[in-house]
Amino acid sequence: MGLDLLVIAPHPDDGELGCGGLLAKAKAEGGSTGILDLTQGEMGSKGSAALRAQEAAEAARILGLDYRGNLGLPDGGLADAEPQRRALAQALRTLAPRVVLAPLEADRHPDHTAAHHLAVAAVHLARLPKAPLEGRPHRVERLLFYPGNYPALPNLAVDITEFIGVWETAVRAYRSQFEGERVSETVHEGGVEARRALRRYWGNLLGVGYAEPLLSSLPWLTRFW
Repeated sequence: MGLDLLVIAPHPDDGELGCGGLLAKAKAEGGSTGILDLTQGEMGSKGSAALRAQEAAEAARILGLDYRGNLGLPDGGLADAEPQRRALAQALRTLAPRVVLAPLEADRHPDHTAAHHLAVAAVHLARLPKAPLEGRPHRVERLLFYPGNYPALPNLAVDITEFIGVWETAVRAYRSQFEGERVSETVHEGGVEARRALRRYWGNLLGVGYAEPLLSSLPWLTRFW
């Protein structure tokens, strides 16, 4: 397909939570965008795989994604193992993204940490001419990482002020996960407001309204999508 920007998400809603504003911004600026969910979220305590698939389709519509896919790997069982690595590498050859965003390694959810290592390995495998994969080798230009549930010190942030409303609408498309969340004086029992507040925090540090943080192991010269 030749996507400009592909987000690898362990579960449906992780891509929107981590990079939804960036995806909306990139699309508005003429980039081609996509999310590849690794699992169906079937082990989640809320909703079902079928319901989350419907919600993912709605979120994709809101973000204007050019691609939304699901590898169907086992929820709760992600690992940098050969079959999973090959499946993701094959998808990367098919989608041919220029830039890939994957979860940051540090996270309390084991699937998020596993998805980080799986993405790094699959990006490497996809470019090898002798890899046991179909299609032409594909070299991803940049691999960036988005934080999840643990604190992180980013070295890149994207101004998403104009798209914070789109971000929240896309996240709230996952009604099974976030509808009815409550905020008390002492405990926040949901995720949307907390994630919005983090975007406001990073935006405040950078002198803009809202920003999404990313981490890169390499420096860059220009816009990456």
